[in-house]
Amino acid sequence: MNVGILGAGNIAGTMARTLNGMKDATAYAVAARDLERAQSFAKEYQVEKAYGSYEEMLADDKVDLVYIATPHSHHLEHGKLCISYGKPVLCEKSFTANAAQARELLDYAKEKGVFITEAIWTRYMPSRKIITDIIESGELGDVHMLSANLGYRLIDKERLINPELAGGALLDVGVYPLNFASMFFGNDIENITSSCVKFETGVDGQAGMILTYKDGRMATLHTGMYAASEQYGIICGSKGYLIAYNINNINKIDVFSSDRKLIRTIEVPEQITGYEYEVEACMKALAEGKTECEEMPHSETIRMMEWMDTLRGQWGIRYPFE
Repeated sequence: MNVGILGAGNIAGTMARTLNGMKDATAYAVAARDLERAQSFAKEYQVEKAYGSYEEMLADDKVDLVYIATPHSHHLEHGKLCISYGKPVLCEKSFTANAAQARELLDYAKEKGVFITEAIWTRYMPSRKIITDIIESGELGDVHMLSANLGYRLIDKERLINPELAGGALLDVGVYPLNFASMFFGNDIENITSSCVKFETGVDGQAGMILTYKDGRMATLHTGMYAASEQYGIICGSKGYLIAYNINNINKIDVFSSDRKLIRTIEVPEQITGYEYEVEACMKALAEGKTECEEMPHSETIRMMEWMDTLRGQWGIRYPFE
């Protein structure tokens, strides 16, 4: 599969390195608004084609899938542009800036009959099934509590602090704890409560979030861009608990008894970067004639955006373009 990368930033580079390490996919093309930047990217990452406009790359018949690596604020525009050319889309998380944009983009893809999915890589990784299997086996007993956090020092990143780019911790890193809760506790929530500290530009700097489920379970989540956190995901049951290390790219899972004794350690499979799993899922779905990936169906993408809309509503945060 020839993948075209739309955007030439750091995350685009990670995808290019991933594709270079895959057997059935290749980093075929890159497009940026500046040709020199695209050419520099192509040289650094051994990409065959470099384009100085997105439209030029999308007009290339050899592009089989487009990976959108631009800021959240531009995902709707760039997603619709790809679809207008009939190109299948793997769109980096967060899918759009809000739920209304997500619905608009997904409706357009449905109208045109074009494949699109959200590149929230944790949904596609082997660690997801490993944890699900542990819970379903009953090894932890009845699960009642979940906690997850993800924080980095990111206040020097323009796209994180700029409201015009849908900045803030939530859409960039907070989406991971939310997806961790959704993957392992589901979505049947009764209430979301939260508290937020705003950055000087008005975007969310750090936040605590509590999801209360209708069956009494609770998920306590934290995200921020002021400090690096230990990035644990913890699931607690009546017989024990597990710790998933590095929740946005889980590398190890420890299972403990209820008296805090380590029972076993599970190492996840070796990987190129972790992005390969979402590319493989796209290839499989496209081969089967599907317009979405079962790992991250469109309904889940909308639900995540709705949760984040609710949180920003509680914090009184609106992006200038909303």
